[in-house]
Amino acid sequence: MAENAELKATLRDEQGKSAARRMRREGRIPAVIYGHGEETRSLVLDAHEFEMLVKRYSLDTTLIELSIEGGKKKAGKVKALVSEVQKHPYKPQVLHVDFQQIHAGERVTVEVPIRLVGTAEGVRAGGVLQHVLHELEIECAVEIIPEALEVDVSALEVGDSVHVGELTLPEGVDVLVEAERTVCLVAAPTVLEVPEEEEAEAEAAEPELVGEEAEESEEGESDESED
Repeated sequence: MAENAELKATLRDEQGKSAARRMRREGRIPAVIYGHGEETRSLVLDAHEFEMLVKRYSLDTTLIELSIEGGKKKAGKVKALVSEVQKHPYKPQVLHVDFQQIHAGERVTVEVPIRLVGTAEGVRAGGVLQHVLHELEIECAVEIIPEALEVDVSALEVGDSVHVGELTLPEGVDVLVEAERTVCLVAAPTVLEVPEEEEAEAEAAEPELVGEEAEESEEGESDESED
């Protein structure tokens, strides 16, 4: 099942690019939370705390208990999923985070990673395992979001494949992609063939003589010309 994490946030009144830049310089991250017809609320996070959360959890499948404070009264705790993380194009810096508020029992759409486990028989025979689909879009209650879907590839021979419709899913989880989509396959090893024309040219070409062999050849040719 999906992991649960805790994170603190503070309501903020400051808006605009200049305010956001100042927050980032101070080690904070602008954020928002929305959902269930409620007014979108602007938040600010501690950058270090969010970085630690990212290192420990998968944001795609982690349900976060967000403790929101600030304003005239504490906003309390809410359940949320991270819906988007905006990152700097070339610096290791988070620019903005969007949270989607979630209620208990609510069905959500998420993408969960697909993990291949085991060593395929076809690979032992020289084949190549190709992992085609790395994430699967599903819909389920927020409490039963799988951390990942594991696919045992041990029995796959060269030429075998696994499709979405063949996956074993937890009860209550619905797949939102086509059953025919390929998850993985074991391909035959690639053999580089030399064209017949190149082979013929290589056979017809005479090797260049070097060193003593070249000198002996030149002397022989000279003797023949003198005769």
